Amino acid sequence: MSGPVAPGQGVPSSSGSSSSGDASRAGVTGRSPELPHGNAVPGATDDVPLLNIANVLTVLRIALVPVFLAALFVGDGHDTTWRLTATAIFAVAAITDRIDGQVARKYGLVTDFGKMADPIADKALIGAALVGLSVLGDLSWWVTVVIAVREIGITAVRFAVIRHGVIPAGRGGKVKTLVQTFAIGVYLCPLPSAVDPVAMTLMALAVVLTLYTGIDYVVQAIRLRRGVSTS
Repeated sequence: MSGPVAPGQGVPSSSGSSSSGDASRAGVTGRSPELPHGNAVPGATDDVPLLNIANVLTVLRIALVPVFLAALFVGDGHDTTWRLTATAIFAVAAITDRIDGQVARKYGLVTDFGKMADPIADKALIGAALVGLSVLGDLSWWVTVVIAVREIGITAVRFAVIRHGVIPAGRGGKVKTLVQTFAIGVYLCPLPSAVDPVAMTLMALAVVLTLYTGIDYVVQAIRLRRGVSTS
C-alpha cells in the first residue's frame, strides 16, 4: 500500500510504479483482466464488432440448414441428382465452419457471440443431416439419438455456465465434428454399396468421439463453476 515516504525508507522501485501505472491505464481504458478460465484469445479485443465476416459465415451456415433439408427430401429422398445436390450444400456449409474459425483467429474477430453461435451452427447442421438420414431409413435411429442427446445436453451445459464464462470449442470437439462431417458426407453421397463398411466405421468412430468429448465438456463446465482454468 502506497503512502508518504518516511526518511530513510527509500524510494519505491520503478517496477512498482510501472505496475501501478499499468493498473491505472487498465482502469482508464476499461479493459477487463484476462478471464481466469483461459478464454482470452490472441488478437481478440473488447471492441471487436459483432457484425464481422466470421460471424456472417457462421449465420450463413445456420441459414443453409433448411436449404439442405429441402434438397435432401425432394421426391423419395433417394433421387441421385438431388442427393448429390444435398451433399454439395452440406459440404459448403461444413466448409464455412473451417473458414470462419480461421478468419476469426487470424484477424482478431473472436467474439463471445461467435464462441456460442459456432458450435450451435455445427449442431444444427449435423443434427439436421442425422435426422434426415434416419427418416429416410439410411441411418439407424439409435445413432441419431445418441449424438443428438449429447449435443443438446452440451449446449444446455454451455448456457448453464455462461455467467461464469464461455467454454470455447476445444481440439477434441473439432476432431469430433470433422469425423461426423466426413461420416455424414459418405452416407449422403449416393455411393456403391461396397462403401457401406467405410461409412459405418466412420460413423462408429464419430459416436465414440461424441461421447468422449461430451464427458470432457462436462468436466470443463464443473471446473469453470469452481473457478479453475479450462485451458
